[in-house]
Amino acid sequence: MHEVVLPRIGTVHAWRREARALAQAGVPAAEVLWRVGEAEADLFAERAPPAAATRQIRLPREAVASFEAALCHADPERFARAYALLLRLDAGELRWGDRTDPPMRRLLAQEKTVHREIHKMHAFVRFREVPPDGPRRAFAAWFEPDHPVEEAAAPFFARRFGDMDWVIVTPEVTTRFVDGTLSFTETVSRERPPPDATEDLWRTYYAGIFNPARLMPKAMQAEMPKRYWKNLPEAALIPALIRGAEQRARDMQAAAPTEPPARRAAIERQRQPSAPPPPGSLDELRAQAAECRRCNLWSAATQVVFGEGPASAALMVVGEQPGDREDLVGRPFVGPAGQVFDEEAGKAGLDRRTLFVTNAVKHFKFTPRGKRRIHQKPDAGEVSACRWWLDLERELVRPKVIVAMGATALASLTGSGAGLLRRRGQVETLPDGTPVLVTVHPSYILRLPDEAAREAERARFRDDLRAARDLLETHR
Repeated sequence: MHEVVLPRIGTVHAWRREARALAQAGVPAAEVLWRVGEAEADLFAERAPPAAATRQIRLPREAVASFEAALCHADPERFARAYALLLRLDAGELRWGDRTDPPMRRLLAQEKTVHREIHKMHAFVRFREVPPDGPRRAFAAWFEPDHPVEEAAAPFFARRFGDMDWVIVTPEVTTRFVDGTLSFTETVSRERPPPDATEDLWRTYYAGIFNPARLMPKAMQAEMPKRYWKNLPEAALIPALIRGAEQRARDMQAAAPTEPPARRAAIERQRQPSAPPPPGSLDELRAQAAECRRCNLWSAATQVVFGEGPASAALMVVGEQPGDREDLVGRPFVGPAGQVFDEEAGKAGLDRRTLFVTNAVKHFKFTPRGKRRIHQKPDAGEVSACRWWLDLERELVRPKVIVAMGATALASLTGSGAGLLRRRGQVETLPDGTPVLVTVHPSYILRLPDEAAREAERARFRDDLRAARDLLETHR
């Protein structure tokens, strides 16, 4: 039996060194006893033999990172399990990542647990300012991890707080960052740093940003478990904030304005037609689409953005979905992407007034980010639900040629938007015989970071529109 005693500091690095030596010497996993800290008396144990230089141990690159993370788990069997897996992987008896193998599955689960613990440490360490020993400001923190992740978590703090000295004390390891140098020692004193003046300011800020209308205690405790609360200055406020959340939410609702915003009121006035539209017309279809509830996109959007153009248009242009500007105005292709389309269509010899332009999806799907609304791609269910309106538009307009701009438009028309760039410039035929010319959406051009690339894509997009014009001439 070979006993391997790993130090409390640098445990993972020491395990790698010892495991490599043992594996190169051909020592079976069953003959190795792994310990951390002081060695226990064992008459039958001996130190690991020196490495045999005649053999190389090879592991997949992703396996090394997973091993190092899993070894930061608190499971006392982790070192023996990792060594046994190392031998099996090196011998070709096991494929990396095979979750049908119980030890492999256990190691990967512990890797995930360790990453979660590191994330919690990054999130819930609270520094308190202490008297400095030099010209740099100094801070101290106390933390109690469930797993020995101190060395793995420390580089994050060194990067983020590199202009100050700090110490993080846990029950087992003390991490110091002094004059830009990171070091680890075993914890001697478990004295916690005293509160500082900034904690009252932080509690005031935390109470101010607490939103009672979005209170979800179970979700909050899942992200911030109660075991961390005793070291968080704001945690003392949480029970009172939860108790008063219902009343605060009612007060906020009572104080909210009762009149709709001016923009919404103006839109509602525009929606009221002076006379009912003719039956079987595009205007009637547009009025019906305004009440569409086939998917949930209507609930967040300002209004439906229906197609526009002459009912006799020979060329139909189908985009993906309205953008922020189109959602506010209620017309397709009036935002930045629409301006690119208008410019290049004019250069290609197409007059927008003669085209019927529409989108595969009629409501704006977005993600709020501050005061901005960021475009979000519709999912397959939303595209499928909105295909109803696109089919009715095609039935009424009966275009000779259709231009599909973007993967969403292509998926709505042909059933698949895969391989857009490969299919670009090609003409595909719908079941009813209508030819569809495939191209990119103008927003793709706007997203390109390089100006030269944007100009080149504009030229290609212009050539695609010219090809659509030529195709239309052959089908008139």
